[in-house]
Amino acid sequence: MNRRRVLAIFRKDMQEFRRNKQIISTMALSPIGFLVAPVIFLFAVNASDVSTLNQYPVLLFTLAMAALVPVTVGAYSITGERGQGTLEPVLGTPIQAREFLLGKALAVFAPAAAESYLLFGVIDGLVWVSRPAAVSAAALRPLVLLAQLIFTPLLAWMGVWISMTISARLSDARVAQQIGTLITLPVIALSVMFGFNVLHITVALGVTVGAVLAALDAAGLLVVSAAFDRERLVLATR
Repeated sequence: MNRRRVLAIFRKDMQEFRRNKQIISTMALSPIGFLVAPVIFLFAVNASDVSTLNQYPVLLFTLAMAALVPVTVGAYSITGERGQGTLEPVLGTPIQAREFLLGKALAVFAPAAAESYLLFGVIDGLVWVSRPAAVSAAALRPLVLLAQLIFTPLLAWMGVWISMTISARLSDARVAQQIGTLITLPVIALSVMFGFNVLHITVALGVTVGAVLAALDAAGLLVVSAAFDRERLVLATR
C-alpha cells in the first residue's frame, strides 16, 4: 500500500469537504445539539446530589456523536463524488482500491473523532472552571475519561466503515445517510447503555467491548473493499 496515494486522497477529500456546505453545516451544528443538554444539566444540578451526577449520561451525547457524524459525512464520500463527476478520473489512475478507500476513510474519521473529543473537552472544561469540586469530580472521574478516550475512535471508525460500505453501493447520498443511521442504531444503543449505566463502566467491561469493536473495525476495510466495485462505479459516472 502506497502511503503517498492514501494521503493524496485524504487531502483531496478534506478540501472537498471544506467546500461542501451540507457537510460544513452538519459538522458545525451537530455539536450544538449534543452540547446543550449536558451543559444545562451540569450547571443546574445541586452539587450535593452526587448520585444524580454519577448517573447522568454525559457519555451518551459524546459517544453518540462519534458514531453518528461519520455516517453523515461518510455517506457522501463516494456517492457525492460520483454525483460531481470527479470519481472516474481518480479511479482511472493506478491507485489501489484499498488505498483509495483508506484515504477517504481517514478524511471522514479525523474530523468526526476530533469533534467528539472537542465536545467532551468543552463540556468538562466548562464544568471544571465554573462548577464546585464535587461536580468536577463526578464529571471528570477516571472511568468516564477512559471510556471517552477508548470508545471515541472505535465508534467513529465503526460509523466510517458502515457509511462507506453503503456509499459504495448506492448512488444517492441522502438515502445512504438514512440507511447508515439505521444500521448504526445498535452502536448508538451501546452508547445509551453506557450513558444510562445499564452497562456499568468497569475496566474489564471496557477492555472486552473495546476489543470487540477493535476487531470489527479492523475488518471494516475488508468489508468496504468487498462492496467496492471499481468497474461499476466508473461506468455509473458516464
